[in-house]
Amino acid sequence: MRWEGQKITDDDVEGASVAEPALVPLAGLVRTVRTPEFAGITFHEVAAKSVLNKVPPTSSMPFSWTINPFRGCSHACVYCFARKTHSYLNLDTGLDFDAQLVVKINAADVLVRELSRPSWKRDHVALGTNTDPYQRAEGRYSLMPGIISALADSGTPFSILTKGTLLARDIPLLKAASESVNVGMGISLALLDPVLADSIEPGTPAPKARLALVSRLREAGLPCGVMAMPILPWLTDGDESLDQLFGALASAGATGVTAGPLHLRPGSREWFMQWLAAQHPHLVPRYESLYRGGSYASKEYRDWLSGRIRVFRAKHGLMAGAGFFRNLSAAGPADSGGSSASGPRPTPSAADSARAVQPSLF
Repeated sequence: MRWEGQKITDDDVEGASVAEPALVPLAGLVRTVRTPEFAGITFHEVAAKSVLNKVPPTSSMPFSWTINPFRGCSHACVYCFARKTHSYLNLDTGLDFDAQLVVKINAADVLVRELSRPSWKRDHVALGTNTDPYQRAEGRYSLMPGIISALADSGTPFSILTKGTLLARDIPLLKAASESVNVGMGISLALLDPVLADSIEPGTPAPKARLALVSRLREAGLPCGVMAMPILPWLTDGDESLDQLFGALASAGATGVTAGPLHLRPGSREWFMQWLAAQHPHLVPRYESLYRGGSYASKEYRDWLSGRIRVFRAKHGLMAGAGFFRNLSAAGPADSGGSSASGPRPTPSAADSARAVQPSLF
């Protein structure tokens, strides 16, 4: 099955070229666009009927609703767990996820209608839980200001998790929103090495730029937790790497940190292992052994990494948990390890294991 009549024409965008037709029908498709400013990326603009997504009641997430203005993400993080969702559109979870982006161009207008319903109970809404709302496409479509305003005007608390420094554009709006509703801010940053970052998350702002964004949010009086995930086996899980990461996050003013393991779920596993074979082939057998049980690293390794995380978080005076969901009263899952520099490490000490864990978003 293929989309019919959706090829790009020069009438759509100045300098546009004809695109390959997309692979499946897409409800509400308005047009398909390429533009020179986003070389290699195809935008499939849709008129969405709904933007509020109900979280399944069986989920362990501490929120009931999410919003994802985009499907697919040009951040192109090799390890992204959301890659599998592109297969639902009959698109591949590799290059298509990075470059075939679905854009809900009417997201703000639809959200206003949904939030005005008498049945809406103003539950917390989380953004950035699947694909990043501040990926580069937001610079073209400017969906987030309308979404933020709709949530704040309706009295709905919300949180945003992002790697995108474009969020800085909306700091004044977020600060104003925080005066009427709880606003939680989280930055995703799990490594500092710019060379590794450019290889494994090539479409994201550099680590230094994200550290600077943490500081800007804190200077604006907004909370800013950090999601330091994923920690990568044999690449970023050593004591030196963790010490530098947590030290930099503390210096930037992070209000808390959740750190944890690389998960290799179907859809992302294949893409990540292909990258690993090309960039670090000597690690392939180790990863295959470490993840032989499925999507998660061995329990022995997770326990080891959890202990190291607690040590360096305590050293730098950081709270456990990103903490950008302010109303969360029950502690989330404990941080768990996902990688090892030389196989499973020693079990954390009893003192480390006894450290109190602060509430966290995830």
